[in-house]
Amino acid sequence: MRLLLCTSPFRLFPSAHFQWQFRSSAAALRRNISFTGDQFAQLASRPSSKHQIYQSLSTDPYVNLSIEHFLLQHAPADSSILFLYINRPCVVIGRNQNPWLETNLRVLHNDRTELPQDNANPTAPLYVRRRSGGGAVFHDEGNLNYSVISPRATFTRNKHAEMLVRALHHIGATTTSVNDRHDIVMKLDNAGEGTEESDSQPRKISGSAFKLTRERALHHGTCLLDSPNIDRLGSFLRSPAREYMMSKGVDSVRSPVANVSSAFRNAPVSFEIQDVIASVMGEFAGLYGTCADAVRRAQRAHVVDESELYAGEDWVVGAVGEEQGFGEAEIRKGIEEMRSLEWKYSQTPRFIFSTDPIEGEDPRERPPLPASLPPSTRAFLRLKHGAIVESHISTSSDTSIASEQATRVHEALKNRKLHEIQPDQWMQILSTHLGTEEELSTTEALSRFITEKLGWA
Repeated sequence: MRLLLCTSPFRLFPSAHFQWQFRSSAAALRRNISFTGDQFAQLASRPSSKHQIYQSLSTDPYVNLSIEHFLLQHAPADSSILFLYINRPCVVIGRNQNPWLETNLRVLHNDRTELPQDNANPTAPLYVRRRSGGGAVFHDEGNLNYSVISPRATFTRNKHAEMLVRALHHIGATTTSVNDRHDIVMKLDNAGEGTEESDSQPRKISGSAFKLTRERALHHGTCLLDSPNIDRLGSFLRSPAREYMMSKGVDSVRSPVANVSSAFRNAPVSFEIQDVIASVMGEFAGLYGTCADAVRRAQRAHVVDESELYAGEDWVVGAVGEEQGFGEAEIRKGIEEMRSLEWKYSQTPRFIFSTDPIEGEDPRERPPLPASLPPSTRAFLRLKHGAIVESHISTSSDTSIASEQATRVHEALKNRKLHEIQPDQWMQILSTHLGTEEELSTTEALSRFITEKLGWA
C-alpha cells in the first residue's frame, strides 16, 4: 500500500466567502484544515479535489444515494472518490426492476397509503429504487455499502471488488474472492466438516451495480458484514406474485449468502465493522495514491456526532449526512425524487400478472387457485409504467358472462396506477362490476387473492 505525505501549502476558494491564505505549510495546515459540513458541495466540486473519502453518519438510504449521485455529477472528472455508508433496513432495487416482482411489499413499509400512526410500523424495511442498474439487495445496520466513483477511462468491473477483497483479507477474512459475476464470495471455514452439501460452495457476501457516464464510472456494492437479518433476507426479497408475473425488466440472481463475521466466530479478537471501514479506506488510498494524512483523518471521521470535513491541496475527507442531504438544494431535490411514488412505482418496466398461462408471453403453469374461488376464475393485468392498460378479471364459467364481467371491470381499472388502488377499492370495484350473480364471499376471496399477491398486507 502506497500512502503519500501531504505537506505543501494551499489556498482554497479565492471568493469572498472563503478567504484563507496559508502562510507556512505545517503550522497553517494544522490550524485551518477543518471545515464545517455546509462547505461540502464547494469542496467536493473544487477542481483540485482529486482524492475524496467520505463516511456517512446518516442511515437514510434516500440521503446516502442522493449524496452519492451528487458526487457522480459534480466532482472533478479526474477525481477518485470513496463513499461508505450504512443504511437502516431497506430493500433497494435496480432502476430497471419491478418492485412487485423483486420484493415482498407486504412486509415492507407501506408507502402507498396514509396509515394512522397507531398502525404504522416504524421498523419495517423501506422500499427504495436506486438510479443504477443491477439486482435487488437488502440493507441493514450490519451491511456496509461502498461506492467508488472514478474516471471511466481507468475503470474495470472487478477493480473495486478486488480492492474490497484485499481490505477483507487485511482484517483476517482470507477466504473471500471475486467470482465471474463480479460478486464477492466467501468460502466457509466449516465446509466439508459434516455440513450440508450447499455449505461447501462459497457464499455471496457482496453484490455490485454500475452506472457509467461519458467521463465517470460509479461502482457501488454491498458487503454483508454482520447482518442480524441474514436468515430472513428471503422474506423481504421473495415476491408472492412471482409465479404469476412476467416482467420485461431485469431479474435478480438469487444466491446463498453469509456474514463476514461468521469467519471470526473462533477468533481471539472481536469483529468490528469500523475495522473493515478503516481497511477499505486504506486500500482505496493505496489504489489511487491518496496521502497518509488524508487517510488518517478519514479513518477518524466517524467519531464526531456531526458532519465535519478536512481538506488538503488535492484531497477532501470527512463525515457527511443529513446536513448535506437537506442543506444542499440539488441533493435535497434528489431525495424528494427518490421518495416520490412516481419514481418508485411508475418507473417500472412493462409487466403482466396472470392466473393462467399466456401463449407466447408466459406459458408457465400456474399454482392452483384458492379453494374459495371458482375454478373458472381468471385474473389478468397488463401494465405499462405501473398503470393498467389491459385487463381481464372474471369468475363466471359462462364465456359470455365472463366477457361482460371483464369489460365492466376493465372500465373501472383502465389507466389506474396499480400502487394507488387500495384493498378496499379492489373490493368495491369487484363487488360493483362483476355483477349481482356473484356471491359476496367469492368477491371477497378474489379481492383478497389479488391484493395479497400484489403486496397489500
